[in-house]
Amino acid sequence: MKKLHCSRNLLTKERITMKRLMSLLLTLCLLIPCLAAPALADTPKPIPTIDYDSIPEPREGLHHYLLLCSDQWTNKLVNTDGIVIVTLDTVTHRIMLTSIIRDALVERPDGVIGRINYIARNSGPEALCKVISQHLGIKIEKYILLNFQMIANIIDYLGGVDITVNASEAAYLRRYPLDPGQTEPTMAQAGTYCFTGRAAVIYMRIRKAGGGGDFMRTQRARTVMSTLADQCRTFTYDQARDLVDVIMKNNLQTNMTLDDMIAAMEQALKLRTCVIEELRIPQDDAVHPISYAGMAVQEVDWVMSREDMANFLSSGWLVIDDNDEDDPIDF
Repeated sequence: MKKLHCSRNLLTKERITMKRLMSLLLTLCLLIPCLAAPALADTPKPIPTIDYDSIPEPREGLHHYLLLCSDQWTNKLVNTDGIVIVTLDTVTHRIMLTSIIRDALVERPDGVIGRINYIARNSGPEALCKVISQHLGIKIEKYILLNFQMIANIIDYLGGVDITVNASEAAYLRRYPLDPGQTEPTMAQAGTYCFTGRAAVIYMRIRKAGGGGDFMRTQRARTVMSTLADQCRTFTYDQARDLVDVIMKNNLQTNMTLDDMIAAMEQALKLRTCVIEELRIPQDDAVHPISYAGMAVQEVDWVMSREDMANFLSSGWLVIDDNDEDDPIDF
């Protein structure tokens, strides 16, 4: 009788152990898909791009330069959250700045959809030039890659930059906080201040003040760039040439030679009286937020964005040059 009782206890223990094992296996089966890959809350739509070889060369007098900023004070190349196309048009006498939001989804060089600000880090700046070209339908080949410190150095060389801040931005900069002397006067309320290079970089990176998020961040970057350009309008040739040397010494990477830089400088000098025009890609009606691969990203209507870019580039008054570049004729 005792032997039978022991056998029943052993059988009961074996059944309990088997149930626990089955429960553990079932739990592992449920967890494995979660551990293998993050759940995709949304599936991005396919992105129609343009074959790079079919994109026409820029017409005579039209020049595109891609400015990139690595999101880092050191020389390590990380995400390029700053993406701005500088367009100089010496035929229609225009200067145009086009910024692209950092979390826009694009088709990567490997054909997979991903964030635009990862491409330079993973595939190189030349690959990013090609990706932007295929998404916007304009051929961009020349680029300059900088980091925060290099941008700060260039701004300091120019004597700082005058920036007007609203109450929300001023409050953010006081909380950051900026060190005394990084603005003149010391940051207080809304108003206009002369920012040092470091303070200007911090201002351009504001994302959580005044609303607008990354969209307003790109606006702040364009504001600083256009203001700096305004400050350079009175530069002599020699002063502009010295600035080229400063930029050549303060970049992480570029495919522009010294001659390329001087040519761009001479183009800009011809356009010093132009009003600087700005565009953000994407426009409000060409984007909506989604969750993709565990990230909050922006799904862009690139067909509409290409139309916006084309309209922007062709929207200026046509100007034909005489023999004198400084004496345009409107018609």
